[in-house]
Amino acid sequence: MKYVIASDIHGSAYYCRLLKDRFLAEGAQKLILLGDLLYHGARNALPRDYSTMETAAVLNSLREDILCVRGNCDSDVDAMVLEFPITAAFALLPVGGRTLVLTHGHNEYARLKEGDVLVNGHFHVPAFERRGAYTYVNCGSVAIPKEGSPHAYLVLEDGALLWKNVETGEIFRRERL
Repeated sequence: MKYVIASDIHGSAYYCRLLKDRFLAEGAQKLILLGDLLYHGARNALPRDYSTMETAAVLNSLREDILCVRGNCDSDVDAMVLEFPITAAFALLPVGGRTLVLTHGHNEYARLKEGDVLVNGHFHVPAFERRGAYTYVNCGSVAIPKEGSPHAYLVLEDGALLWKNVETGEIFRRERL
């Protein structure tokens, strides 16, 4: 299966529309969202075209394709306007003999086992690191990237990880699980 993994939209209708276009163009089976969907957060500047209701409408149009975990900026009020579940602290996804532990990154997650892959957002910086028995992956941020990284999303297919620029669709990093 092919997955698009993204995080930290933070209410940017502009970047959310681009993410939707990229998801549809990728032909992926699922859009995995790792939290912080609508609110920009007290420590972040307002992202481009900040509109929580428009962002919710774009995401709701993909509701049947979304698997989502809750971010630290997501609230019960957000769950009232979104038409898909957003309250899970983490999710487990078996992929190619490994388990992907999907989390936003601010919370606790299941104990990692040998070969597991921890995938999160929260820090807004793309990453891939072998950390002893498990692999750490960060998809970056769709709307508010940090440390000079691009507005990013991640594609996972056949054990390949491709970080892409949400504005251009260009690959800027490749790794293998």
